[in-house]
Amino acid sequence: MRIAIGCDHRGLNLKQFIIKLVTEANYSYEDFGCYTPDSVDYPDIAQKVAEAVANGYFEFGILTCDTGIGMSIAANKIKGIRAALCYNAFNARRARQHNDANILCLGAGKEQKQEPAVEIVNAFLTTEFEGGRHQRRVDKIKNMES
Repeated sequence: MRIAIGCDHRGLNLKQFIIKLVTEANYSYEDFGCYTPDSVDYPDIAQKVAEAVANGYFEFGILTCDTGIGMSIAANKIKGIRAALCYNAFNARRARQHNDANILCLGAGKEQKQEPAVEIVNAFLTTEFEGGRHQRRVDKIKNMES
Protein backbone atom coordinates (compact mmCIF):
# COMPACT_ATOMS: atom_id res chain seq x y z
CA MET A 1 0.00 0.00 0.00
CA ARG A 2 1.26 3.47 -0.94
CA ILE A 3 0.24 6.47 1.16
CA ALA A 4 0.62 10.16 0.34
CA ILE A 5 1.24 12.18 3.52
CA GLY A 6 1.22 15.92 4.09
CA CYS A 7 0.80 18.60 6.70
CA ASP A 8 0.97 22.27 7.38
CA HIS A 9 3.26 23.74 10.05
CA ARG A 10 0.74 22.97 12.82
CA GLY A 11 0.48 19.33 11.79
CA LEU A 12 4.23 18.70 11.44
CA ASN A 13 4.78 16.78 14.70
CA LEU A 14 1.73 14.57 14.15
CA LYS A 15 2.79 13.92 10.54
CA GLN A 16 6.23 12.80 11.71
CA PHE A 17 4.57 10.48 14.24
CA ILE A 18 2.30 9.07 11.51
CA ILE A 19 5.29 8.47 9.22
CA LYS A 20 6.80 6.38 12.00
CA LEU A 21 3.54 4.38 12.29
CA VAL A 22 3.30 3.85 8.55
CA THR A 23 6.93 2.77 8.34
CA GLU A 24 6.54 0.30 11.22
CA ALA A 25 3.48 -1.17 9.47
CA ASN A 26 5.61 -1.70 6.33
CA TYR A 27 3.57 0.67 4.16
CA SER A 28 5.37 2.83 1.66
CA TYR A 29 4.73 6.56 1.66
CA GLU A 30 5.74 9.83 0.12
CA ASP A 31 5.99 12.98 2.22
CA PHE A 32 4.54 15.97 0.38
CA GLY A 33 5.55 18.47 3.08
CA CYS A 34 5.80 20.62 4.91
CA TYR A 35 9.16 19.86 6.44
CA THR A 36 9.76 22.68 8.93
CA PRO A 37 7.68 24.56 11.52
CA ASP A 38 7.71 27.64 9.28
CA SER A 39 4.23 28.81 8.34
CA VAL A 40 2.79 27.39 5.09
CA ASP A 41 -0.63 27.50 3.45
CA TYR A 42 -2.44 24.19 4.01
CA PRO A 43 -4.38 24.27 0.70
CA ASP A 44 -1.10 23.91 -1.22
CA ILE A 45 -0.19 20.70 0.61
CA ALA A 46 -3.75 19.35 0.51
CA GLN A 47 -3.86 19.86 -3.26
CA LYS A 48 -0.60 17.98 -3.84
CA VAL A 49 -1.68 15.00 -1.73
CA ALA A 50 -5.23 14.93 -3.09
CA GLU A 51 -4.11 15.08 -6.73
CA ALA A 52 -1.60 12.28 -6.13
CA VAL A 53 -4.37 10.09 -4.66
CA ALA A 54 -6.96 11.09 -7.27
CA ASN A 55 -4.51 10.27 -10.08
CA GLY A 56 -4.01 6.78 -8.67
CA TYR A 57 -0.37 7.12 -7.63
CA PHE A 58 -1.35 6.35 -4.03
CA GLU A 59 -4.16 4.28 -2.52
CA PHE A 60 -4.66 6.66 0.40
CA GLY A 61 -3.63 10.02 1.74
CA ILE A 62 -3.21 11.35 5.25
CA LEU A 63 -3.27 15.08 5.98
CA THR A 64 -2.73 16.90 9.26
CA CYS A 65 -3.20 20.48 10.33
CA ASP A 66 -4.25 22.16 13.57
CA THR A 67 -7.87 20.95 13.45
CA GLY A 68 -7.93 18.85 10.28
CA ILE A 69 -10.82 20.99 9.03
CA GLY A 70 -8.90 23.11 6.53
CA MET A 71 -7.12 20.13 5.03
CA SER A 72 -10.43 18.29 4.70
CA ILE A 73 -12.14 21.20 2.99
CA ALA A 74 -9.23 21.77 0.59
CA ALA A 75 -8.69 18.10 -0.29
CA ASN A 76 -12.39 17.59 -1.02
CA LYS A 77 -12.18 20.20 -3.80
CA ILE A 78 -10.24 17.72 -5.92
CA LYS A 79 -12.39 15.48 -8.11
CA GLY A 80 -12.33 11.88 -6.92
CA ILE A 81 -11.37 12.68 -3.35
CA ARG A 82 -13.42 11.75 -0.33
CA ALA A 83 -11.43 13.20 2.55
CA ALA A 84 -12.75 12.45 6.02
CA LEU A 85 -11.92 14.34 9.19
CA CYS A 86 -11.79 11.70 11.91
CA TYR A 87 -11.40 12.17 15.65
CA ASN A 88 -11.71 8.53 16.67
CA ALA A 89 -11.33 5.01 15.29
CA PHE A 90 -15.10 4.56 14.90
CA ASN A 91 -15.29 7.54 12.53
CA ALA A 92 -12.28 6.25 10.60
CA ARG A 93 -13.84 2.81 10.16
CA ARG A 94 -17.16 4.28 9.05
CA ALA A 95 -15.44 6.69 6.66
CA ARG A 96 -13.91 3.68 4.92
CA GLN A 97 -16.84 1.24 5.24
CA HIS A 98 -19.62 3.59 4.17
CA ASN A 99 -17.97 6.42 2.24
CA ASP A 100 -14.95 4.75 0.63
CA ALA A 101 -12.90 7.67 1.98
CA ASN A 102 -9.47 7.86 0.41
CA ILE A 103 -7.89 10.59 2.51
CA LEU A 104 -7.77 10.72 6.29
CA CYS A 105 -7.57 14.18 7.86
CA LEU A 106 -6.45 14.61 11.44
CA GLY A 107 -6.24 17.52 13.84
CA ALA A 108 -2.87 17.95 15.50
CA GLY A 109 -3.84 20.71 17.93
CA LYS A 110 -3.52 20.59 21.69
CA GLU A 111 -6.67 18.47 21.96
CA GLN A 112 -5.30 15.63 19.79
CA LYS A 113 -3.01 13.17 21.53
CA GLN A 114 -0.75 10.78 19.64
CA GLU A 115 -2.17 7.61 21.21
CA PRO A 116 -5.63 7.97 19.62
CA ALA A 117 -3.94 8.78 16.32
CA VAL A 118 -2.48 5.26 16.30
CA GLU A 119 -5.96 3.74 16.51
CA ILE A 120 -7.43 6.18 13.99
CA VAL A 121 -4.73 5.64 11.38
CA ASN A 122 -4.80 1.86 11.82
CA ALA A 123 -8.59 1.78 11.57
CA PHE A 124 -8.57 3.88 8.40
CA LEU A 125 -5.82 1.93 6.64
CA THR A 126 -7.12 -1.55 7.49
CA THR A 127 -10.87 -1.13 6.98
CA GLU A 128 -12.41 -2.14 3.65
CA PHE A 129 -15.22 -0.36 1.82
CA GLU A 130 -18.42 -2.39 2.22
CA GLY A 131 -19.92 -1.54 -1.17
CA GLY A 132 -23.56 -2.61 -1.54
CA ARG A 133 -25.98 0.18 -0.67
CA HIS A 134 -22.98 2.37 0.16
CA GLN A 135 -21.68 2.09 -3.41
CA ARG A 136 -24.91 3.65 -4.67
CA ARG A 137 -24.34 6.61 -2.34
CA VAL A 138 -20.68 7.01 -3.27
CA ASP A 139 -21.73 6.96 -6.94
CA LYS A 140 -24.13 9.82 -6.22
CA ILE A 141 -21.26 11.79 -4.69
CA LYS A 142 -19.14 11.09 -7.76
CA ASN A 143 -21.98 12.31 -9.99
CA MET A 144 -22.05 15.59 -8.06
CA GLU A 145 -18.46 16.21 -9.19
CA SER A 146 -19.33 16.29 -12.89
